Amino acid sequence: MKTIRIILGIAAFLVVLPMLSPAGGGKAIYGEDDRLDYFAASPAAQTLSGSVVSFWRAGAVENQGNGKVKLKTVGFGARFNLCPNERFREQPSGSFCSGALVGETLVLTAGHCITGENACRNARIVFGYAVEKVGGEAMTVMPAGEIYSCARILQRSVPAGLQTQSPDFALIQLDRKVRGHKPLPVSRGGDLRKGDAVFMIGHPKGLPLKVAGAARVRDFYGMDYFETDLDTSHGNSGSPVFNSVTGKIEGVMVAGGKDFIKSPAGCTMTAVYGQAAGSGEFVTSISAFSSLLPALTGENAVPQTVDMDLSRTQDETVGIPQKIPFIDGYLNKER
Repeated sequence: MKTIRIILGIAAFLVVLPMLSPAGGGKAIYGEDDRLDYFAASPAAQTLSGSVVSFWRAGAVENQGNGKVKLKTVGFGARFNLCPNERFREQPSGSFCSGALVGETLVLTAGHCITGENACRNARIVFGYAVEKVGGEAMTVMPAGEIYSCARILQRSVPAGLQTQSPDFALIQLDRKVRGHKPLPVSRGGDLRKGDAVFMIGHPKGLPLKVAGAARVRDFYGMDYFETDLDTSHGNSGSPVFNSVTGKIEGVMVAGGKDFIKSPAGCTMTAVYGQAAGSGEFVTSISAFSSLLPALTGENAVPQTVDMDLSRTQDETVGIPQKIPFIDGYLNKER
């Protein structure tokens, strides 16, 4: 456990932040497994899902030469030696992170998903990797127009060290304007509260798109992070986390507990905790970067003056002393 001390003026209080797993660990299931395939989600969630993306290495996207591309995947069950009763074990697995369309050419993801310009050049951003109907297969051959490249990193931030807290997010520009998908709405009010209901859309373990709900905000850590009991796993990093009431993005999934455990038989099982147990799943709050995002048509957004230098520590940015130790083993890790 890490003790986090936040000093605001002369007032001080302590909060305890659980240890997050390193890159190979991932995230976990809380209570019932609430993850749904696209076809099983509500119409409202399906609409939002159309603007959630998966991230792939360039070498995993093969041009078929006929206006189609093929995503290179492996079987989820075989890849992780899953036990026979594990959910989704027959589905394909291939992507490494998730993200959300937030502008005509802008995608939001976790900062540790795109580690620099080389990673940007090697990334392919894919719309539509999902199981769209009952009994159907995941779409792994799709129109080339659904595949985009990362043109450049517009803004990126990751935790800078154990004595500072920085938000984990990246805003990237695509190689062209997105067609057929609308930017997702983001929260501007900063009024999310402990106990509020949230849901998430993304690609756990490189699987076809999943919608995970029946979750709530557990707690807040400083200005930039909040904890949830969302059902997530490695590959959900960058997934948009939505307010269940407003349908707007409240943050980006970035870290959490252990994904898998070994069964007595030697195969791999999903790590399951009680709904209020486990280390929790951690989200970078939208308030850390919402002012960087363009206002959508019809949105009542108040123009803000933005300091684009996110390399500074939180206390320099807001003008009050804050020291928030972050997590060993987490910095700059792809999850």
